[in-house]
Amino acid sequence: MTETTKPALPDRLSVDPKSPHHVPAVFEHDIGIRFNGKERFDVEEYCLSEGWVKVPAGKTVDRKGRPLCVKLKGQVEAYYR
Repeated sequence: MTETTKPALPDRLSVDPKSPHHVPAVFEHDIGIRFNGKERFDVEEYCLSEGWVKVPAGKTVDRKGRPLCVKLKGQVEAYYR
């Protein structure tokens, strides 16, 4: 059995493919985000060094259909599950 090597998690990562912080190789694996000690499943973007995550603000969307996001500051951990 061959174990695949996982790429290192970047300091900043976005789920939006149009973003310059989107890394497709990372999304081939299941990743988790822990924010202030609790696991979050709705994170759109994060930055480890600056300590923030962007999460959708309810069901509101912009005119292009993308969710409107709110930036929350705190302790951020990213890991592979």
